[in-house]
Amino acid sequence: MAARLPRLRREVFRVWVNADCEVGRGNVQCTEHAGRVRNPVHTTQAMSLPFAPPLFERFAASIRSLPSLAKYGPEHLCTPAFRLHQDQSIEMFYAPFDSVNMSAKVAVVGITPGFQQMEIAFRVARAALAAGKSGAEVCRQAKAAASFAGPMRQNLISMLADIELHHWLGISSPESLFDSCRSLLHTTSAIRYSVFVHGANYTGHAPPLLRHPLLHDMVFGVLSPELAEVPGALIIPLGNAVEDCLSALIAAGTLSRERCLFGFPHPGG
Repeated sequence: MAARLPRLRREVFRVWVNADCEVGRGNVQCTEHAGRVRNPVHTTQAMSLPFAPPLFERFAASIRSLPSLAKYGPEHLCTPAFRLHQDQSIEMFYAPFDSVNMSAKVAVVGITPGFQQMEIAFRVARAALAAGKSGAEVCRQAKAAASFAGPMRQNLISMLADIELHHWLGISSPESLFDSCRSLLHTTSAIRYSVFVHGANYTGHAPPLLRHPLLHDMVFGVLSPELAEVPGALIIPLGNAVEDCLSALIAAGTLSRERCLFGFPHPGG
């Protein structure tokens, strides 16, 4: 990471001041509810996918019926009730990551939510449903709590500090993006819902992400329109697998290269 810092800092500067890009335009608002969050009840067209995200309403009753536990295991969440797809290579399960912060100034893109993130999202979503929150608020709270949760979040914050992202956002530290300045941040994944290979978190390589038909269609049919909904955001892909996905979208003409900060390593190593 240290060897890449000078180039990454220059790249942040280049994207932030590019006159042809919406990134960085306008006043940055750092308030708890400044961001416009799309209602997850609304659906998007997603190519030939067997489902049309967002899917919260489809699974809200199943989330509500989960037992009240301090922590869930795969036996609670990786079940037919939440399964979206299964083949010889992968399994994909729903998790409430449908919230889109349309006013974000930074969009951080991972590979796919791992089980730790999935479990936190379900736990928070169930509690929010029990408290009578709306679908949009349930998904917002779930994503805010679960996105890059665990040691990965601290690594990510440290790496964002290294490239001095907070300087361009006009905030005290990148840590506040996950707290008081959450309205400036949109977090997402190349594959929005959790993918596992033989029970292990999918890393984006085996099978190769863009060569698997469903995962390919998730990138073009879900990620691409999602990034179009956050036009004012600098996009930071985490690692080579995600960079490959964004490069494919750029080649297809659905994403501007000027918005992307390439070369940022994955915080998980």
